[in-house]
Amino acid sequence: MVYIRAKKVKSDQYLYLVKSVWDSKKSTSKQEIIKYLGKASEVVKDDIPIDYRNDPKVLSVLASYNPKDIKKREDATKKSKQQLYKKLTEGNIQDSIKIYEEYTKIFNIPDFFDRILKPIMCRIGDEWETGKISIATEHVASNVAQTLVKIIMEQVTGSASKKKILICVPIGEEHHLGCDVLETYLSIKGFKIYNMRTSMPTESILGFIDNNNPDVVLVSITLEDNLLAGQRLVKKIKDHADIPVLIGGYALQARKIPKFLGDVIPDCGLEELPKILRRN
Repeated sequence: MVYIRAKKVKSDQYLYLVKSVWDSKKSTSKQEIIKYLGKASEVVKDDIPIDYRNDPKVLSVLASYNPKDIKKREDATKKSKQQLYKKLTEGNIQDSIKIYEEYTKIFNIPDFFDRILKPIMCRIGDEWETGKISIATEHVASNVAQTLVKIIMEQVTGSASKKKILICVPIGEEHHLGCDVLETYLSIKGFKIYNMRTSMPTESILGFIDNNNPDVVLVSITLEDNLLAGQRLVKKIKDHADIPVLIGGYALQARKIPKFLGDVIPDCGLEELPKILRRN
């Protein structure tokens, strides 16, 4: 059974998508969090994982929290997604910036990344794989998206007083938009970020860890084909240094995921990530 659980913090309600799991040892059921959804008044249908998105009970609970605000948010999100998809695939960086600026006047930067840019880039990747768009269009859209994230990054001012985070990818992984998004958001939150962006030899990553002593390593994997390379990278890091390693990215949504020595980050929103980093 899947349902939404609410948790009140001060005057605000925060929602979690949970499911009941049978504990055979204790002969009872227990709750297991599928995904942290965020502030109740800001959660929309697209925030629900696709497997549960049309569950009547889930939708009923979701609609009970500020339905007018939710409808306004859904409309704004849908419109911005349509507009940004068009501008990215056209290679129009100036209009892409305007869409970002208009959206963040109403909502925030994590919303833009989680609810607009991330699903659009997933859609573009899927459409390229199925032949709906050309590889040239995919490259143009990716380049504009990376430029957009860079511009957002240049506007960031952070105190860099918190943990030092190394973001890297396994050999063969050439997609670094996810790394750039993480760098931008975590920098806003005051973390010191080392972003390697593109794949490097494992020895170079280990040498960087020795010289810079990051507190946590984030391994980002976008393509399912690179999961095994990511598994090997994480093992070598853990064998080399006593350091927490977190693994995330689009590839972790695959049905078959190899066992990692580090901790696999669930499909959570950006706002949940600082909490995860603080626990490591």
